[in-house]
Amino acid sequence: MEPTSTDPRRERLSRRGSRLWVGLNELFVGPYRQMFAREQRDEDDLFMVAVLGEALGVPDPAAYYTAELMPALWEDFHAWHRRIGIPRSPLDHVGCC
Repeated sequence: MEPTSTDPRRERLSRRGSRLWVGLNELFVGPYRQMFAREQRDEDDLFMVAVLGEALGVPDPAAYYTAELMPALWEDFHAWHRRIGIPRSPLDHVGCC
């Protein structure tokens, strides 16, 4: 007897396996979720400074290569400069506030 894809035992085992996977993931990853989010935010802030460094007045030898990344960052620019503690836009040519 060859099992088919509609075998109820197979489906039940699959559901149990997926519930086990979700439970183990929550057990091991759950306590560190806030730390992962904070580290991701810090990494994004560093990337933003690296890309916008020349516009902020910091000499950047790679400004030519990072200039093409600027349009991808404009949508997050307002949240970024507010998060790092700058109340108004630090760029003269960008008025987001």
